[in-house]
Amino acid sequence: MNGIHDMGGMHGMGPIEYEKDEPVFHHDWEARTYALSLALRLGGQFNLDAARNAIEQLPPADYLRMSYYEKWFIRLMNYAILNGAVTAAEMETGKPAPGSARAIPGLVADMVQGMIAGGASARRNVRIQPAFVAGQHVRARNMNPAGHTRLPRYARGKSGAIIRDHGVFVFPDTRAHFQGDKPQHVYSVRFDARELWGGDRNPRDAVYLDLWEDYLEPA
Repeated sequence: MNGIHDMGGMHGMGPIEYEKDEPVFHHDWEARTYALSLALRLGGQFNLDAARNAIEQLPPADYLRMSYYEKWFIRLMNYAILNGAVTAAEMETGKPAPGSARAIPGLVADMVQGMIAGGASARRNVRIQPAFVAGQHVRARNMNPAGHTRLPRYARGKSGAIIRDHGVFVFPDTRAHFQGDKPQHVYSVRFDARELWGGDRNPRDAVYLDLWEDYLEPA
């Protein structure tokens, strides 16, 4: 979807602040938010693409104001309520509703180490004929989907060349909305900086984007 989260190529956002020896978490609540979000995802309540889509729904002013883990926290609350893990009242009070059934957790402490080590790969081991090959010139589709997409605005309608076929992966645009995996090839595509940003760019500069097959068409 088009939104404030798609900030590639935008100006006026200020410098990137570098923090020397930055800790993994600045506050304890950030670590807890990360752990609970991981528990929901690894426990099967939602997936990575749905998680990204949920953050993209934040109002632009809130998105720009919030810190990284504040966005995660709001997403966690919304998804926990949406999936019936808790009610809005339980979230507000921190206490279980009277008479509520005790749920059997989908993820317990003894499972965490193995699940994190194994990861949650989006790769799929299925045989699908690729539509493009290395060296082929392609164009990113000029599309404006209402739902989630991993095709950045600045690349839409621009031409590049296939550098590498990464293999077959789930399609985020459908998986984010629980409409199936729709597995397809993902390619590394090289775009000249002049193609993306105009003729005054350095001719030696380029951007490499990993793009799903549905985002591309022959140039």
